[in-house]
Amino acid sequence: MANHPLTTSRPLPLLEQALAPFRRFSHVQASGGIVLIACTMIALVWANSPLAPGYFALWETPVTVGFGDHVLSKTLLHWINDGLMAVFFFMVGLEIKREILVGELNSPAQAILPVAAAVGGMVVPALFYALFNQGLPTMAGWGVPMATDIAFALGILSLLGNRVPVSLKVFLAAVAIVDDIGAVLVIAIFYSGDISLISLAVGGAMFLAMLGLNMAGARHPAVYGICGAILWLAFLKSGVHATVAGVLAAMTIPARTRISAGAFLHKARRLLDCFAASMEPGQALLANKTMQGTLENLESACLRASAPLPRLEHALHPFVAYGIMPLFALANAGVPLFGQAGQSLAEPVSLGIFLGLFIGKQLGIFLTCLGLFRLGLAAMPEGMRLSHYYGASVLAGIGFTMSIFIAGLAFGDGAAAGEQAKVSILVASTLAGVYGFAVLRRGEAVDDPSCREHDDDETVCPGSAPGCPGSGGRH
Repeated sequence: MANHPLTTSRPLPLLEQALAPFRRFSHVQASGGIVLIACTMIALVWANSPLAPGYFALWETPVTVGFGDHVLSKTLLHWINDGLMAVFFFMVGLEIKREILVGELNSPAQAILPVAAAVGGMVVPALFYALFNQGLPTMAGWGVPMATDIAFALGILSLLGNRVPVSLKVFLAAVAIVDDIGAVLVIAIFYSGDISLISLAVGGAMFLAMLGLNMAGARHPAVYGICGAILWLAFLKSGVHATVAGVLAAMTIPARTRISAGAFLHKARRLLDCFAASMEPGQALLANKTMQGTLENLESACLRASAPLPRLEHALHPFVAYGIMPLFALANAGVPLFGQAGQSLAEPVSLGIFLGLFIGKQLGIFLTCLGLFRLGLAAMPEGMRLSHYYGASVLAGIGFTMSIFIAGLAFGDGAAAGEQAKVSILVASTLAGVYGFAVLRRGEAVDDPSCREHDDDETVCPGSAPGCPGSGGRH
């Protein structure tokens, strides 16, 4: 069969085919990081301008949802931090589940390096913070320097092009995901308020109901959306932070397909043969009922051959990357840089967070990796060097989003310690990003096929069998 001019290309190497989903994920995170930076700068300029009173008043605007006696009233800032951030944590939960099922955390051999590195990158920064705040009321902020902002980190890696192997991006993403697991546990255990057992029981019952729906074969997103909303509301009233509900809801999303790959291939080929046989010269597709019906059956087969988990993850990525995270930064990153908060970088809170993120992350992650390599407990992938791991450990010090979120839980909105924490987070994250970029920039270009860029309008062919159109075809 002759190739169409638009679809003729070299078959993609197996490695590139395997890494294609991760590349699409990292591209969204990288571009989302740019929007995140822009919103952070807007927040800082706004909060330090003559319009600052309007900035702070905006986020204190009360927003009420409900009717009659059944209403939920919170400030706009709380709706963002407790509501929209639950969607962000739902996205995190989907990523965690995917990594455990089929990703870097799928087996002990694969998981040992990123898991151990992430643990080291959480424990050492917390110890740095405790060193300066032990015995002080500000000790509650020990969880702030533990976090890593994957959007910023992958965004900086993307700027380096082929100077860093894709294996490094996979490693850093896996470390950040394990880091997120740790952050969720810390939030649930240490940063929750007084527990309402009744509300918690309702939330637990809804979680079990969602698991039952999964086992019963329910797959429609609306079913899980309604149950997830009830789960979130129950956790909001329980005293356990509402964002934890997002992660729990993600764990119930089905990851199985209704038909096997072989059955889908057989059905798709039959439908495509039917589609080809129904074509009539000069007839529009809209006028051919047989072709229309064939396309509908093919669409149904595609849905049965794909699981809800990756579909939801793919659908939510742009919404989270370009909507929720930038809005969170706009609402939370505005801190007066020239007031008391900006002049207190020598305070215990500021020192603990700054040294925890910038020094503690480096030591915790890099020394853990070095120890595992020296002991033979983990193998360094081909094309990777120790300098790559050091650069990644520096970039992991970009705490930003998650650190600011935990700081709000630890110190409360508007508290002096919270404002000091935000300034320290911004300074440490900026320095970690610049220094990490400089470390990795010194490396030589990597001849890695998976580093070759593709037109965003092109679809990577999932196979190289005869007749496969390669990278041609449109989305």
